[in-house]
Amino acid sequence: MSWNERSAHWGFLPARFPFALRTALGGCLALLIAWAIGLEHPQWSAMTVFAAAQPVRNMLVEKSFFRALGTVAGVLVGIGLIVGSGQDSWLLVVGLALWVGLCAGLGNVLRGFVSYGAILAGYSAAMVALLETAHPGHLWALGLDRALTVLVGVATGVVLAMIFLPKETEAEIAGRTRRLTARVLRAMADFARDGQAPAADVQASLLAEMAEIDEGIDPHGAGSLASRQSARALRAVIAAQVSAVVHLGTARSGLPGNTLADMFDRAGQALEDADIAAAAVALEQAARLADGHPGLSDILERQAVALRNWSGHDRADPEHAAALHEERDRLLHAVVLHRDWIGARQAALRAFGVMMLVGLGWVVTDWHAGPYVLLGTSVMISLFSTFENPAFMMRNVLAGQLAGAGAALACRWLVWPFAPSEIWLVFLIMPFILSGVLPLSHRRTLLGGTDYVMILLLLSQPVYPLTGTFSTSLSIAAAVVVAPAIALLAYRLVFPTDARRRLETLIAMMVREIGSIAAAPDALQHRPVWRARLYHRLLRLVRLAQTSGERTFSPAEGGLAVHALGLAAISMHAEVEDASLPAGARRGIRIALRRLEKIAERPEHVPAALLRAASRLERVGAGRGEVIRAAAEAMMRNRAFFDRAGKGRAVFLTRLSLI
Repeated sequence: MSWNERSAHWGFLPARFPFALRTALGGCLALLIAWAIGLEHPQWSAMTVFAAAQPVRNMLVEKSFFRALGTVAGVLVGIGLIVGSGQDSWLLVVGLALWVGLCAGLGNVLRGFVSYGAILAGYSAAMVALLETAHPGHLWALGLDRALTVLVGVATGVVLAMIFLPKETEAEIAGRTRRLTARVLRAMADFARDGQAPAADVQASLLAEMAEIDEGIDPHGAGSLASRQSARALRAVIAAQVSAVVHLGTARSGLPGNTLADMFDRAGQALEDADIAAAAVALEQAARLADGHPGLSDILERQAVALRNWSGHDRADPEHAAALHEERDRLLHAVVLHRDWIGARQAALRAFGVMMLVGLGWVVTDWHAGPYVLLGTSVMISLFSTFENPAFMMRNVLAGQLAGAGAALACRWLVWPFAPSEIWLVFLIMPFILSGVLPLSHRRTLLGGTDYVMILLLLSQPVYPLTGTFSTSLSIAAAVVVAPAIALLAYRLVFPTDARRRLETLIAMMVREIGSIAAAPDALQHRPVWRARLYHRLLRLVRLAQTSGERTFSPAEGGLAVHALGLAAISMHAEVEDASLPAGARRGIRIALRRLEKIAERPEHVPAALLRAASRLERVGAGRGEVIRAAAEAMMRNRAFFDRAGKGRAVFLTRLSLI
């Protein structure tokens, strides 16, 4: 049996060993450098290496950049809070609670490593303000020390990344996007050839693949402006493919024609051959063939422009550049991302409330370890609020921190007493840092491995000669470990959050937006933004349903039904503006719009009203009520989805009322 097979049999992940070992060695090096240049808390540099660790270079560089930026911002705010509070602990607690709550809210709205930087700014302020309270009189020195230790850790991690870490290649995510687009075009070719839409499971499979790609786009865009531009182009391609799948799922019939189907096949083959520019040309020709069908031609134009922008062909071809510049800008502007404002407000209020309660306990009891409890709480209650299931994460974090606190006590009281000088304190803690390789490489301890090392380092400041008592060390260690327990209770009791609840809230938001479209007299003007936001919410819906193990309804079909209802609402607004529309048909449409406004409260009243409006329109002209009838039928087929929207609406309104 090979070493990899033996370690895998014991529960280890062999592929994680090199990453974990590089990170641990980088932490040891950062600790040594920070001590050598005379920083007071050199262990913070090692903590930065672990906190910013990423498997590929560009992600580590970007995370390190935002860690440095967030730390500097937090240090300045922490100094400002100390100066502004005038040593009044109660004012300090209120200021910290407000700042950490604000940063937690921003972290749940922003994306990627920008979110991480915002949250880090919150608890970096707490680290400066609270540690200065525990050791008064060193405010500016502590702030400068905090900033410099982080910068040393960032510099060490980045240099090592440039030497040892691979740069993420575009091949994987770009290849997946290219192959996915080819699959969509093959499905469109079949639809054009025989008028048969792909089966529901095929549509769901396409959307699931898009959702996975979309989730990986933010990390792909890390590290440089060029990577960000590439990620933006990829997101535009994915949005164009979502529009195509939505068309396949909601169109009443295909456009029979072998010529159009051949164009789709040609574009798909070009993508399989990695000739993106040729695929864009074929789609432009297909768009001209579909010129008599505005909905389809618009989708094909979006696909062509997105592919041209992605390949950079329009920049290389001056003849196309001028013609496509305006359309490209419109297309990319229309990529509207879903942002969970409800979850962000919950995270902000939860962080503020918990910080206030813990701070009140510290002010009332004047416990010497109280600042450490509040510091740990500021990290736990903000950083993990962005996770889909923060309570689950807290269990792993608590286990890791308990082990880290035990290791810190063992290092301080069993090993460090034998050190003859301060440099030996630095060397003797290194085996403990390297021991973090094991939990970081085992499948059962992986989620708490980083916390093991972070708490070990936080509680281990190498200062010679050693001072303090075991009881003091034990109380501080206990205070730090109490923080994840407090956060666990908070995540369970205050706005409890997991993938299922996020899914219900998202469904309620999607359905509620249909009511807003029906109620808006200027809905036609906002159609591009609504449609683009729905496309991204549809991908998020599919991903959350996968994460939560949802089986009671099809997220893909439910999302397509929401889109059909939105199209019906916009179509009815356009019909109402038609001065030649008979009074009876106009009245039926207005009744249907009013029913649609109340879809979140009374979804059962909507399909019948839509069918009556469609029938009246069809008496005026054949096919005029087709979009409205299709929406009614889609809603009736997805009753479980809209029933779930009612449950999500209850959660949604409860959270709004508490906000």
